Amino acid sequence: MDSRELSRWIEAALRCRENAYAPYSRFAVGAALVTAGGDLFTGCNIENASFGGTICAERVAASAAIAAGQRKWQAIVLALSGGGPPCGICRQFLSEFAPDLRIYRVDADNPQGEYQADSLADLYPHPFSRHDL
Repeated sequence: MDSRELSRWIEAALRCRENAYAPYSRFAVGAALVTAGGDLFTGCNIENASFGGTICAERVAASAAIAAGQRKWQAIVLALSGGGPPCGICRQFLSEFAPDLRIYRVDADNPQGEYQADSLADLYPHPFSRHDL
């Protein structure tokens, strides 16, 4: 991965964030998931009056990749105010497919600033798995 690729991924996450539907929290999130082959799938958070029906940007992007038959992923970029990490449900969901996924977090209020990079394994060291069933 070179800096031009990462810039393209960040731009895709920022663009998709503009489509977020967040009338309750007013907390828009965009995600760009990169497959092992370099394909890009984007997602934004979609809130619902029945809060349990809310879908995070990470899971929207991941679901699009899965629906397209892409289950091997190398990275995900998250664009949100403050550049925070994925929520617990998203960490669990992503770990099912890519426990060593690289996570790049960009502050959408300062997208030209520094980004944070972590591995999912560092952020979520003990995921629940099928072996726990």
